[in-house]
Amino acid sequence: MPHPNDPKLRSFIAVDPSSDFPIQNLPYGVFSAKDGLAPRVGVAIGNYVLDLWQLAQDCRIDVVEPAVFAAPTLNPFMALGPKVWTTTRARISELLREDHPELRDNQELRRRALVPMRDVRLHLPITVSGYTDFYSSKEHATNVGVMFRGKDNALQPNWLHMPIGYNGRASTVVVSGTGVRRPRGQLKPPNVETPSFGPCKRLDFELEMGVVVGQSSPMGEMLSEKQAEQMIFGFVILNDWSARDIQQWEYVPLGPFQAKAFATSISPWVVTREALEPFRLRGPTQDPAPLPYLRLTFPCARRG
Repeated sequence: MPHPNDPKLRSFIAVDPSSDFPIQNLPYGVFSAKDGLAPRVGVAIGNYVLDLWQLAQDCRIDVVEPAVFAAPTLNPFMALGPKVWTTTRARISELLREDHPELRDNQELRRRALVPMRDVRLHLPITVSGYTDFYSSKEHATNVGVMFRGKDNALQPNWLHMPIGYNGRASTVVVSGTGVRRPRGQLKPPNVETPSFGPCKRLDFELEMGVVVGQSSPMGEMLSEKQAEQMIFGFVILNDWSARDIQQWEYVPLGPFQAKAFATSISPWVVTREALEPFRLRGPTQDPAPLPYLRLTFPCARRG
């Protein structure tokens, strides 16, 4: 069977060359439609959503618990683990191939399982139990450091030696398109002696990549870098909303709090780690070299 990432694959569904959802992508999401059914799991293909619950009901997808596709989040499916993720994606790819008749020639199943994108509502795809914001871009960390501490003290020394991050507010992670209210907080410009309370005047957002960890790990257990990679289900586009003027006053000494807690937007579609594998690139040289447990040990060169 062809690999799901094969660039030669074509779907029997017409997909515009400029679409974000060719058969090589197949991102997961949660949707509801005009049929009145509760939100459930689907996959994007062209201008359609493929209803995985309908396919499972028709015994077209073999998973231990078909009910995972009737859930209002991806969490039950993610809990089944990497082997199931791989086999399910391969099976979905097979069903959508232009040379595979199983779904292509079944008009009734196609009618039930393929929902026009224009007729669906997209929901937050995952239940967020924890959210950690990593300061992983040297350029971004430097720019924000200049903004808050000046050019000579922009990048703190520990940034070059360890992952820098802070725990975010999981309860305010929302799906893209959700309205965000401008926060209020304490403001203290450099030219005044005491703070005042009011609405943020310097609202900002940061375009970032969110990593969806699909597997849990026992508390206190150390993971290798390769183990951690295998636990990644996929990635989302993430907008981290920031109240910069509130942040500038409150972040010393323990970092951002209310200035970053009011909203974080993520895309409704989760692109799987496997779908992005052909686009893997070697990262920047680790200079200075970090401690051994943080050194890259798996291939980083572009594949595919």
